[in-house]
Amino acid sequence: MAPALGLDTPNHQDDVFLELPRASALVRGVVIWFVPPSAVSLFISSWLYLFAERTLVIEEWVILISTSLIGIWLTLFFWKFDVSPPRDLPLRFNRARQRLYAYNFKYRWWNPFEKWRVVPVAYDWSQVRAERWRRTHFTAQGGVIIQFGVELSIVKPGTNQVIDRFPLTAMGADEHAWAYVCTYMQQGPDALPPPGPPRDHNDVLWCNVAMLLAPKVEWPADMDLESRTAP
Repeated sequence: MAPALGLDTPNHQDDVFLELPRASALVRGVVIWFVPPSAVSLFISSWLYLFAERTLVIEEWVILISTSLIGIWLTLFFWKFDVSPPRDLPLRFNRARQRLYAYNFKYRWWNPFEKWRVVPVAYDWSQVRAERWRRTHFTAQGGVIIQFGVELSIVKPGTNQVIDRFPLTAMGADEHAWAYVCTYMQQGPDALPPPGPPRDHNDVLWCNVAMLLAPKVEWPADMDLESRTAP
């Protein structure tokens, strides 16, 4: 498998460490625009019921409460899905230390009421495995949607027991990106094609409201230093 990153480029690459970008979604800045219509619909439906010139029957109260809860859930979900994830979810592969550092973001899409948070982790390179996945979805109109990607699985030392999983995404090259990482860790940057100029993921378009509101990447100080340096 030829090592390649598709249309993407590393955030950083030298003899010590390689940093690859990841995105929380294929497109950021679209879902947030569903927040205003969701909030307006919630307000209008509540106003029509509560200010009606008659007493509501129990069935109408059930409808009002149900639609209000759904409206609140949708409004929070649309907002947090686009705004809460950091602007980048980088992976750092430290060749000198033979370690992987992942800037992971944990959330439950069905529960926008809980705190979605960044959980940075670090593992030895010997614990890292790659799993290629493929899913096929059939639409109601008879169409087919095929999704595929590569996940990094972390095994307990000395066993094949998986203790953690997170995606190797955003590159679009999938297994070619995994070949890129393996080539770097085993042979070094000289064995790879010259990368393109890195992109500053904190430099976002003025019109992308979600990305402007999203938090910047902030590694824990000790992990940041360790992941960028040799022993």
